[in-house]
Amino acid sequence: MSGIHETEVPNPDARRGKTVGESRIVMARSMQPPDANVWGNVHGGAILRLVDEAGGAVAIRHSRCRCVTVAMDKMTFKEPVYIGDLLTITACLTSVGRSSMEVEARIEAEDMRTGVKRHAGTSYLVYVAIDDLGHPTPVPTLLITNEEERERAHAAEERRARRQRR
Repeated sequence: MSGIHETEVPNPDARRGKTVGESRIVMARSMQPPDANVWGNVHGGAILRLVDEAGGAVAIRHSRCRCVTVAMDKMTFKEPVYIGDLLTITACLTSVGRSSMEVEARIEAEDMRTGVKRHAGTSYLVYVAIDDLGHPTPVPTLLITNEEERERAHAAEERRARRQRR
């Protein structure tokens, strides 16, 4: 006996929609020597790990479930990140499916001595909410509250269609 009746929703939080703002996060971390190569450039993999952690936090906040990373779209590093820079990742949902969620992560590097900020890149990640048995589980719908969010949701649908064609 599973303990779940057919009329019960496995994730009760999935019944109500949530706004983008309810799960948006900002993570910041000072880049240290172990994050970089001998020339002081932060490894792309160190940045990607932080991006995945930020994206995962957004997905978990939205779904209130365990989440796994399913995909990360192309990542282009637009500006270098150096030891001593403050790396800030701003992450938010762009779209939600039945159990999947796309998160946009914007990466910014700041030279804390000068205050100069550089847009280091943007990435889109897809997560799936899973139950305690590892099966996909429904997530709350995404409530779009303004035109910017509507545009992001439309662009997310285009990315989803491209992913499905691959």
